[in-house]
Amino acid sequence: MVAVVGGGQLARMMAPAAAELGVTLRVLVEGAGASAGQVVVDAPHGASADAAAVSAVALGDAERRPADVLTFEHEHVPHALLHQVSDAGVPVRPGPHALEAAQDKIVMRRRLTELGVACPAWAALPRDPEAARAALDAFVAAHGGAAVVKTARGGYDGKGVRVVRGSADVGEWIASAALDGPALLVEEKVPFVRELAAVVARRPSGEVAAYPVVESVQRDGVCAEVLAPAPGLDPALAAHAQAVAEQIATALDLTGVLAVELFEVDGAVLVNELAMRPHNSGHWTITGAVTSQFAQHLRAVLDLPLGSTSPVARWTVMVNVLGSRLTALTDALPDVLADPAVQVNLYGKEIRPGRKLGHVTVSGSDLAEVRARANRAAALLRGEDADDGVAAPTADATRRNA
Repeated sequence: MVAVVGGGQLARMMAPAAAELGVTLRVLVEGAGASAGQVVVDAPHGASADAAAVSAVALGDAERRPADVLTFEHEHVPHALLHQVSDAGVPVRPGPHALEAAQDKIVMRRRLTELGVACPAWAALPRDPEAARAALDAFVAAHGGAAVVKTARGGYDGKGVRVVRGSADVGEWIASAALDGPALLVEEKVPFVRELAAVVARRPSGEVAAYPVVESVQRDGVCAEVLAPAPGLDPALAAHAQAVAEQIATALDLTGVLAVELFEVDGAVLVNELAMRPHNSGHWTITGAVTSQFAQHLRAVLDLPLGSTSPVARWTVMVNVLGSRLTALTDALPDVLADPAVQVNLYGKEIRPGRKLGHVTVSGSDLAEVRARANRAAALLRGEDADDGVAAPTADATRRNA
């Protein structure tokens, strides 16, 4: 039995993979209506920072036996609490030491730098406001007049990230850091060609499996599309990116899925972020690879042999549904599913502008066609007019539906 902290869509998408493996899930969800709570039977309510709630989901209580392992769908669990669970005898995977590098961007940068992994130039800002302003302004001046400031903890999907030209652009963040708010780091503004992601899985025995490197298309700081594999990527650079991800997973003694977000710059890659869990850049694997990242994560944390990461088609494109004009996304299903190549995954969330409500995936042999059909399906789910000029289904694009 696997206990999962976090009741969002990532935990929800673990449920079918767990059922296929005969694995029982217990998910700590934030409250009624949580995405995972709609599909997982054993879904107690509680916050990820609540020691009693996390202990109960992992160690059991009067009604529940202890879990075989505790894992996560997000990294926002207090470090000390993870040690408490581990010390009580339930394996925590990924472990607290590894997870800290995903929880705190300053810790991440320090560890990657120690490993010799190529990253953007960076510096941790002092908490003293005057010293922080001076350090930030000096960094900006030394790196072309612009830089990126990030909160060390808590940011995701573009939150906690700001492009600046001076300390005045983040004055409130500097003031908050001085009052024990999130620490800040500054990084160079990288002139990247595109963003890539390398997803790997590692089990305690040391076995590692790597998925093809993908291109991640961002809009307003949020992943909008994933193209698998990354089009036109030099095979040597793709192999290097996978090797970097495997190096990080091994060096940090990570168990589970690791997503390494990368910048492609002048024939090289720089590590941007780490996620130690299934990740948006790996959703394409649900229908586009032999083993989904969710099944792989469960295999890894249970120390089971890892599955094949081979794609099932030449190309797979995943498009996120970010917000919608519809009152219910299911209203669009008759039109969306009229294209038999489209695979739909809805998260059961309340509709809000810009919120990740689901994703669609299309696989096939022609990238332009696959991408157009995936974007058309996502547009329909957003309640927008879709391009009527999308090509008719081909035998290749529909073969999995036969």
